[in-house]
Amino acid sequence: MGKRSQKSSVLMVCVGNLCRSPIAEAVMRDVVARAGLQGEWHVESAGIEDWHSGRRPDERALNVLARHNIDYHGKARVLAPEDFFEFDYIFGMDLSNLAALRRMAPKGATAKLLILGNFGLKPDERIIEDPYYDISEAPFEQIYRQCSIACKNFLKQARLKQIM
Repeated sequence: MGKRSQKSSVLMVCVGNLCRSPIAEAVMRDVVARAGLQGEWHVESAGIEDWHSGRRPDERALNVLARHNIDYHGKARVLAPEDFFEFDYIFGMDLSNLAALRRMAPKGATAKLLILGNFGLKPDERIIEDPYYDISEAPFEQIYRQCSIACKNFLKQARLKQIM
């Protein structure tokens, strides 16, 4: 990961690591691969809560990824204290996630805590809403779209060393 292997590293985080963060992880991996930078970036996802640890993502998330020709084989895991030292960037999907990350960060943590939607999205689209209780796949498609824009913009800015 970031500090150990000299790869830049990203951890996508949402509440349960079942809907938003797996989509964000898969999209970021795809963006990195399309840029030919797989050897330079490490990407994972995690949840703030451990309710779904070990489970595959929500089927609606997997369906949306499949429609965009993105494979995803990860399973949910809970955020660990060492993540704050091992990853360069930890992204929350909304302000509540960011607040939780700030509360959970151990003293001396080195990861930059950010909101994914702050990269290239319009102000009214920057919050990536939790779709868990929605019935349809439409919110998952919206998350895919938001993540696609944000991940491309983040990678561009990170490569230009524009992330503060």
